[in-house]
Amino acid sequence: MTTLKRTPALPDVPTMAEAGLPGQESDTISGVLVPARTPQPIVDLLRREIGKAMIEPDAAQKLVSLGFETIDSTPEEFSARIRADIPKWAKVIETAHIKVE
Repeated sequence: MTTLKRTPALPDVPTMAEAGLPGQESDTISGVLVPARTPQPIVDLLRREIGKAMIEPDAAQKLVSLGFETIDSTPEEFSARIRADIPKWAKVIETAHIKVE
């Protein structure tokens, strides 16, 4: 597993750190983005309703079975996560000499 902790979907699969490769973690983030200057009441409504949908039993079970962990973060927290990931992945792209074709 490349995540920081084991996933309930594969509880017997060790993380990279547990397998002896610390610092090799990454995960997949998913979220909903809206255009800049979207009115706050619309942002709040979307966050509330999407949050409710993610904890519906069928949706929650499906997400866990796929190895996803649902995290109810604020728009500010999600934005901070994206900003933190940019330099990390920029370094990977640069080191690996990845080019757009």
